Amino acid sequence: MTPATHSTDVLVSPDWVEDRLSEFEADDPGLRLVEVDVDTEAYDEAHIPGAVGFNWQTQLRDQTRRDLRDPDELAALLGDHGIERDSTIVLYGDNANWFAAYAYWQLRYHGHDDVRLLDGGREYWLERDYPTTDAVPEYPPVEYEIGGPRETIRAYREDVELALDRDCAFVDVRSPEEYTGEVIAPPEMTETARRGGHIPGATNVSWKDVTDEDGLFKPREELEALYAEAGVTGEETTITYCRIGERASVAWFALHELLGYEDTMNYDGSWTEWGNLVNAPIATGEEAE
Repeated sequence: MTPATHSTDVLVSPDWVEDRLSEFEADDPGLRLVEVDVDTEAYDEAHIPGAVGFNWQTQLRDQTRRDLRDPDELAALLGDHGIERDSTIVLYGDNANWFAAYAYWQLRYHGHDDVRLLDGGREYWLERDYPTTDAVPEYPPVEYEIGGPRETIRAYREDVELALDRDCAFVDVRSPEEYTGEVIAPPEMTETARRGGHIPGATNVSWKDVTDEDGLFKPREELEALYAEAGVTGEETTITYCRIGERASVAWFALHELLGYEDTMNYDGSWTEWGNLVNAPIATGEEAE
């Protein structure tokens, strides 16, 4: 399939990136390409020419606090890789952009305006034989001025608690088994919660449903219909969540960036936080309560 057309430039096609590879490989910080994976083993084997590799676990998250990276540390990471506040950053990664979407949301939270996501991610690029390399680029370091935070796109535990008493929509993007409480986390996932289930009132719209079989985001009309069926139309406050916030970032991207539903927040504490809270309300079973 070919990428769908969306009325926004935050989603770029593989052809768009391929046409600009020489610009991405230049020392000029105007364009920067970043691969974001749960680790950098895949990046080390092959990546898009000119792309730098970020380790989602160690470079974009604070493992001790289980939180976003400290703003000053994030600024240093970006600056060390030749990224300025005015750079156009194009992100892509594995698992149909799980971690790239999280990085996108994090950069937007910290005030970077020109961030884009490569449609289809790493798998689409590799499977269609676009150019790759194992060479690691080095760019002249620059100063990065951190911005934000833009709290309107981030939900905290307190926001979820308040939203339970208001006319808000919760979108649980996990698997049906996680949603019902049959399992607490996907197999082999070590970071998890004590209890299974979902936030009361949440509807289950998998993160996979926003993309097609090739990992490309579905057209606007299909996304609108998908969420409208779940009662999300853009008129209400919407909070997305998953297990640790990365899958929910894909849904947040579809809702906030592609559909323009501005009152949409990502709850990055997600089920690992909520499912461990004492006395937090939890629903189980197939129906949202």
